Amino acid sequence: MANGFKKRQCYFCAENIKCIDYKDVNLLERYLSQYGKIVCKRRTGTCARHQRMLAKAMKRARHIALLPFVVR
Repeated sequence: MANGFKKRQCYFCAENIKCIDYKDVNLLERYLSQYGKIVCKRRTGTCARHQRMLAKAMKRARHIALLPFVVR
């Protein structure tokens, strides 16, 4: 790359994870910011497919109160 940055590889593709489970709170918390927002794929390096699956799993986990909507 011209600017010296190396593109991150998707964690889920590298680990061959087919489905992201909404009950795996430890995994989902890795992709939350300190304010409780979903971190963008540019920052985490996840591919578009897994980013969509990740967002859906986080929203499900929030709905049943496994993850917070807002962090104070």
